[in-house]
Amino acid sequence: MSPFPSQGRGDNIGKGKSVEVAVFGTKSYDRHFLDSAAEGADIQWHFIEPRLTQTTAPLASPFEAICCFVNDEISSDVLDKLAKGKTKLIAMRCAGYNNVDLPRAHELGIQVARVPAYSPYAVAEHAVGLILTLNRKYHKAYNRVREGDFSLNGLVGFDLHGKTVGVIGTGKIGQIFARIMHGFGCELLAYDVQQAEDCLKLGVNYKALDEILAQSDIISLHCPLLPVTKHLIDDEAIGKLKAGAMVINTSRGGLIDTVAAIGGLKSGQIGSLGIDVYEEEAELFFEDKSETVIQDDVFARLVTFPNVLVTGHQGFFTQNALEAIAQVTVQNLKEFATGKTLTNEVAVS
Repeated sequence: MSPFPSQGRGDNIGKGKSVEVAVFGTKSYDRHFLDSAAEGADIQWHFIEPRLTQTTAPLASPFEAICCFVNDEISSDVLDKLAKGKTKLIAMRCAGYNNVDLPRAHELGIQVARVPAYSPYAVAEHAVGLILTLNRKYHKAYNRVREGDFSLNGLVGFDLHGKTVGVIGTGKIGQIFARIMHGFGCELLAYDVQQAEDCLKLGVNYKALDEILAQSDIISLHCPLLPVTKHLIDDEAIGKLKAGAMVINTSRGGLIDTVAAIGGLKSGQIGSLGIDVYEEEAELFFEDKSETVIQDDVFARLVTFPNVLVTGHQGFFTQNALEAIAQVTVQNLKEFATGKTLTNEVAVS
C-alpha cells in the first residue's frame, strides 16, 4: 500500500473508472501484448515511443500510473519531476529495477511494481544459444555459405560434453541453465549466497567464486546487479580465469567491466565473450542505429573482436515471456486501481 494513502489513488480510479497508463519506450510488440492482456479490463494505454528520461518525464504528468522498461531512466531527478504530476505508480514491465532510485521513490510516495518472473526458460535458453554460436561459429558459417564459401577453416569448436561450466547465480534462470548444461554432459560448478536444492540434485558443486573462475571452461552470469555484484567480472576476476575461458552474460550489463573485458580479450585470457546486455546499453539497444555512427567508443571496440557475440537484450524476447509480462503488468495495475496491496511491489531494502 502507498505510504501516502491520501495522495495515492485518485478519485477517478477508486470508483471503477478506467486507469490511464502512460507506457514509455513502446514498440509494436508492447502494444500488441499489452492490449491483449488488458482486454475487458478498465485500463487505457497511452503509448509513448521515447523512453523515460528527464526530457520526456513531463509527458507523464497527467497519469497516475506509468509503465517502464529496463532502459528507462528513473533516477531521483526524474522521480522528482514525476512527483510534480499525478504519478503514484511505476509499473515495470520487467524483472529488473536497478534503474530505479527506490529510496527516492519511497520518499515521494511513488510505488514501484515489477514482473518478478515471466519465462526463465527464455533467458536460460538464450544463454545456451550464445554458447553454441560462439563455440561452433554458426553465425560465421551462415554468412560463408550464403556467399558460396563452404570451407571449414576457422570454424573448429569443442565438445561441450565434459567441459566445466561455472554458473554464477542459481535463481530460477540459473537453475534452468544448469539443467540444460547438465543435459550436455557438462561438469557444473556454482556460486551463490544460497544453494538451490534443484541444483544440488543435479550434482552441481557449489564453490568459492575464485575457484569457479579458475576451473571453468565457460562462465555464465545469472545474478542480479547489486552494489556487491557490480563489475563482478573486472581486471582482478579476469586475471583469475582459466586461460581462454568463455564468458556469457544474459543478466545485467553492469556485471562486467567492459574495458577490463576488452583487455582480457586482447590478452587471450578471455577466449570468447557472449553478451545480451551491456552496461551502457540504454542509448543503443531497442533502437535502429544502422544509419548512425555509434558514439560509444568502448562498445564500438568491443564488437570488432571476432570472438565476441553481442545480441541487443533479446534474451527475454519470446512469445511466452511477452504474454506473461503483459499479464502480470495488467494485474499490478488492477491492484493499484482498486487500492489493493501490490503483490509485486518492490520494497525498499
